[in-house]
Amino acid sequence: MAAAGHDGQLPHVAIFPFMARGHTVPMTHLACLLRRRCLAAVTFFTTPGNAPFVRGQLDDDVAVVELPFPDHVVARGAAEGVEALDSLFPLPAFVEAVSALRPGLEASLAAARPRVGLLVADAFLHWAHASAAALGVPTVAFLGGNMFATIMRDVILRDNPAAALLSGGGGAEAATFAVPEFPHVHLTLADIPVPFNHPSPEGPIMELNAKLGKAIAGSNGLIVNTFDAMEGRYVEHWNRDHRAGHRAWPIGPLCLAHGGIGTGTGAVEPSWMKWLDEKAAAGRAVLYVALGTAMAIPDAQLREVAGGLEAAAAAGVDFLWAVRPSDADLGAGFEERVEGRGMVVREWVDQWRILQHGCVRGFLSHCGWNSAVEGVAAGVPLAAWPMGAEQPLNAMLVVDELRVGVRVPPAPATATGGHGGLVGSEVIARVARELMMMVGEGKGGGGEAARNVAALAAKAREAVAEGGSSWKALEEMVATLCRPVEADTPFLPK
Repeated sequence: MAAAGHDGQLPHVAIFPFMARGHTVPMTHLACLLRRRCLAAVTFFTTPGNAPFVRGQLDDDVAVVELPFPDHVVARGAAEGVEALDSLFPLPAFVEAVSALRPGLEASLAAARPRVGLLVADAFLHWAHASAAALGVPTVAFLGGNMFATIMRDVILRDNPAAALLSGGGGAEAATFAVPEFPHVHLTLADIPVPFNHPSPEGPIMELNAKLGKAIAGSNGLIVNTFDAMEGRYVEHWNRDHRAGHRAWPIGPLCLAHGGIGTGTGAVEPSWMKWLDEKAAAGRAVLYVALGTAMAIPDAQLREVAGGLEAAAAAGVDFLWAVRPSDADLGAGFEERVEGRGMVVREWVDQWRILQHGCVRGFLSHCGWNSAVEGVAAGVPLAAWPMGAEQPLNAMLVVDELRVGVRVPPAPATATGGHGGLVGSEVIARVARELMMMVGEGKGGGGEAARNVAALAAKAREAVAEGGSSWKALEEMVATLCRPVEADTPFLPK
């Protein structure tokens, strides 16, 4: 395996993303950034099913190596199910199934010429770090989340705030836990991800969490898609007190490495981009709605979203909704009734292009970190509606800390104390109207969010520009962690 774009001088970086779009896309941006800045020759590992998408995201001078699943996995039909993560419910099983790629990764790393000087592997691919270490290849873990959520995760594991909050009896929903290192951060039970919101968490997620922690601790550092002006205090905390010897490298927002919003010579504009152009020409502001691809949202909740957006459209809110799954039932006649004011898109969309469009003024989001950081980088205020995983912590950062968004009120509590109910259409309509009405005003929560996100977007651009904090962090990371080229030297275990 030879690295594309290698000029005989640059170190060789290999990149291996987790098979979920929110993890893969920023790592394709990282690959392009390394090449465009001439910091490294780059090899990008992926699977055959993901290769067409990956190649479409990468520059031509990034080598793509496909790691096929072993014959026994293909024979039983399991490979198709692990090519991409569609739901977080089977996440531990999905991560385990993907480990079938381990022999292929090890063989490719061993055969690479020039030898790989650094492997950037997603933390979910915990076994990849051990494989690389056995071959003498240093690794850095890519974190799909942010620094705030990572530190809060460790606080939750250490202090078990759910036990303290639930010990108070019936007032647990209103009670808060002050984080010792950051007293201004107050966690409620709703902010604590499942299953850590239980006083005695257990099960496959806990086992997976331990493996992720071990992979991060065993690597040579942590890449975080963030920047100093957004999370400097948390990066400093990690580097100073939290993980001596395992530095966090804030090198984002990586989406800003994607360049402009053009489609390239001869490319056909997608229908949703034409629709946005028409809205811009008419002087209309648009609310973009995307609730993620990895969480299974019940059909009943999607129909409540549809009802809320229909009501908002009747009140003057134009919207573009990227729906998942593609066959979601939004209710009979919905798309016809909102035609002209709302557009529903069922195929994959280039979210970064959408958020960069001048007419997109608000973002109703599940607050997955990739979405949140893209919204910030584009200067678009968010309505944060966390669906699960670490998203409640992301929403805390977006709304309470950075003040670049507003919250969608949570679903009513169920009889068992969870939030298993539905957020009603009237709530969604109200949040959509308020966000889009206030983004252009100079006062109120939405007005403040719009001003704050515009200022933070400017700082994001400064961070990735030449001499900026993220610019320098990436350069320093490669110089510090990546071994120099030794084309004829075989791999030797440590």
